[in-house]
Amino acid sequence: MKEKLITLLATGFGSGLSPYAPGTAGTFVGVLICLMFIPFPWPLRLLAVMALLAFSIYVAQQAENIYKKKDDQRIVIDEIIGFQITMLPVGINVLSLCAGFVLFRIFDILKPFPVKNLQGLPGGWGVVIDDVAAGIYAGAALWLLVYLFKF
Repeated sequence: MKEKLITLLATGFGSGLSPYAPGTAGTFVGVLICLMFIPFPWPLRLLAVMALLAFSIYVAQQAENIYKKKDDQRIVIDEIIGFQITMLPVGINVLSLCAGFVLFRIFDILKPFPVKNLQGLPGGWGVVIDDVAAGIYAGAALWLLVYLFKF
């Protein structure tokens, strides 16, 4: 039972099982989860994201143990939390969600310095923290866009 729950969560409710672009599919699940945070005031949103971050590291570690592979592409809980980090600096609306999605995918795929190096960390940390860093870069870029273009 525990193994099924871990794989369900790690794969973003099955989105990570997509044969094409599982990371993008996982990020889309992140968008849906982000929508649940709309009514939350920012401090509560921050607390929820920090709790989800800790949970994601645990789930990713357990999933690696199940799949017996380092950062298996089926594990997309890291994209889900990375997207939540991307959205933290801005209000949640259609434009910011779309821009945040594109920016996060760009930073997650390109993995600019030092994001790529973070994958070498052990266990769930290595799976999740590079996406957190990509989310920080994407969130900064998104904040700048929102600030400049007022959307």
